Amino acid sequence: MANKDTILQVKNLKVSFRTTGGTVKAVRDVSFDLERGKTLAIVGESGSGKSVTSKAILGILAGNSIIEGGEILYDGRDLLKITEEEMCDIRGNRISMIFQDPLSSLNPIVKIGRQITEAMLLKDKGNRRAARKDFNTMLAEIRTNCTAALGQGEAARVAEMTKTFDDFNIEGIKMENSYNTARAASEGFLADAEDFLFLAEKKQRLDVKANLATMEGKLKQVKDEFFTHGYDDKLWAAYSALKSAASGAKAVKEGEMVPENIRKAVSDAEALVKELQGRTVPDFFRIGYYKMKNPGADLHSQSVEELNASCLTYLDDNFMKEFLAMEEKGTRYSFDTALEKKKKVVESLKAARPFFESAELTRSSGKKRAGELAKEVEGSIDRLEIRKDSMAYTFGFAMNDAIDRYFNAEKKNPKEEARFARQSAKREALIARGKTVDWKVVPKLVYDLDELKANITGTIDAMVAHYEDYIAKADTVDFSARSVELVDYLKERASQVVYKVTRSMAHEKAIQLMEEVGIPEPRIRYNQYPFEFSGGMRQRIVIAIALAANPDILICDEPTTALDVTIQAQILELINKLKAERNLSVIFITHDLGVVANMADEIAVMYAGKLVEYGTADEVFYDPRHPYTWALLASMPDLDTTEKLDAIPGTPPNMIYPPKGDAFAARNKYAMQIDFEEQPPEFAVSDTHWAATWLLHPNAPKVEPPKIITDRIARMLKKSGGEA
Repeated sequence: MANKDTILQVKNLKVSFRTTGGTVKAVRDVSFDLERGKTLAIVGESGSGKSVTSKAILGILAGNSIIEGGEILYDGRDLLKITEEEMCDIRGNRISMIFQDPLSSLNPIVKIGRQITEAMLLKDKGNRRAARKDFNTMLAEIRTNCTAALGQGEAARVAEMTKTFDDFNIEGIKMENSYNTARAASEGFLADAEDFLFLAEKKQRLDVKANLATMEGKLKQVKDEFFTHGYDDKLWAAYSALKSAASGAKAVKEGEMVPENIRKAVSDAEALVKELQGRTVPDFFRIGYYKMKNPGADLHSQSVEELNASCLTYLDDNFMKEFLAMEEKGTRYSFDTALEKKKKVVESLKAARPFFESAELTRSSGKKRAGELAKEVEGSIDRLEIRKDSMAYTFGFAMNDAIDRYFNAEKKNPKEEARFARQSAKREALIARGKTVDWKVVPKLVYDLDELKANITGTIDAMVAHYEDYIAKADTVDFSARSVELVDYLKERASQVVYKVTRSMAHEKAIQLMEEVGIPEPRIRYNQYPFEFSGGMRQRIVIAIALAANPDILICDEPTTALDVTIQAQILELINKLKAERNLSVIFITHDLGVVANMADEIAVMYAGKLVEYGTADEVFYDPRHPYTWALLASMPDLDTTEKLDAIPGTPPNMIYPPKGDAFAARNKYAMQIDFEEQPPEFAVSDTHWAATWLLHPNAPKVEPPKIITDRIARMLKKSGGEA
């Protein structure tokens, strides 16, 4: 019940890599939330850990990676703990990624069009199967909770109403399936017709007879009582005209013109089909109920607009108002029941916490107690919440994982210490005998047992804080709105059950996507290979592929670095436009703060595997607080800066041996002694802005940002009408 509409949570993520030189600590305790429809930019130099973080989200880390801790929560699951099969359902479908080099995402010997359509066709069947399962599961939960809320005396009425809801949805999706089939055939015809007319206009080589035969077959499949009502005669005439034009038609060579009568027949049929597609879409949810109750009614005695309106009134008056009132009671009951259980869970978690800190903790006893707590947490989940409580759903996994990490380390640490001592002694002995030793001892990989044990109790503490926040905000829930949202969710899932993507539909959708991302003449370029595109156009193709499955989250890993400045601006503008149009949530990885100045909602500055500053874009640009953020801004060119830009001195630290204090201290001219001794905590600047720098400590000396930054901020504020 957070204030923000969070779609993805990364919590205390720690990732390392085994190398011959030792273990590289790439990501160290990183946490952030991604809001729905917002852009989070993660900014830092190469090697800061930003790309490792994004790859961990998608489960595509290298084989020598070690996930040392943390959670990545999405849709009620921890992405670090699901199977590869489950991840395949998410990767490229609900979370997509654009890489720096577009050629890494493209098959050089497969045409662009096929690569775009492949994603749509592969995911379609699984999406429809999942939609049916979700619909049935949620409707069963509604029935159970409404019965409990109203009492067993109303059980028969609840069962009848939920069955009615299911029955008229089935009636509706039967009609919608027929409508979708006809529409898919019409889209297939349009794709062929538009390709034919385009190639004819360009005087390309065409097998006219074969093309017309294909179009005739697809036009003949455009049959549905709603889609074609009132147009059957016109469709037959268009079909007959195509058939007539095809008789005697022959192939044309490149440079030749297709005969006028043939072009006219195709063009007229195309215009007719476009007119059909432009008509108002029936609302089959409403119509399904009306038809179920009035099976002999003439559904075409009025226009579709009138039918939609009258069926809505009929549905509301005869069923939906009563159903929503009943559902609201069930929704409230489900929430209240879960709320009381959450209160008990909080007490159970607090009571259990000392056990996990005690010396009595063993792997078996810890897992047994964690299993009992996980069962309580699972029982406290409100199953009628559409947006899943990821922390609650993954609590059991998180506890077991934390316990395993602790006891695995307890077992491995002594072995690693012994191995290191043995190799060190051998090397020293060889050197003492005057031998030339050209090998180094592999640094020991031992884990901090206190930290790992604290992770166990930290998981409990996080769950307690989460539920306490939930409990505190319980009075703000609007159950009427929740009930309507739940019906909308069921309607959406019912529609997805019958939304089948055909090859013709995928072809036309690919053309539309290519147009959407700014590919000129997409009908010609659909059949081209990646090598026939420029770098900027290849990146647009990759964006189209990433969007093909209509994902919730788009991860952009330095997508403009390899492009020239003009093309960079176009790609950034495109991503911004797509985010707004599709309500996408975007994670944008870059080393250049200037790239995200006009597109990020929030910015996370990353250095040496840790987030060092986090805030809204305005806060980071107009009120930066960490010296590393200052360094990034001071090295960023703009049109108005006349003085010499400041290069960041030195090089990033060797993360096989992470610095003891602030990792940036060695390169920071403002560093104090404490920066070399102790990592700074996150000091709050505002409710949405923090920075991990000792300069924000109340006892620290007052230090102003470099003049190049303060001058730039003053200019930016002046331009925007703010106060310097």
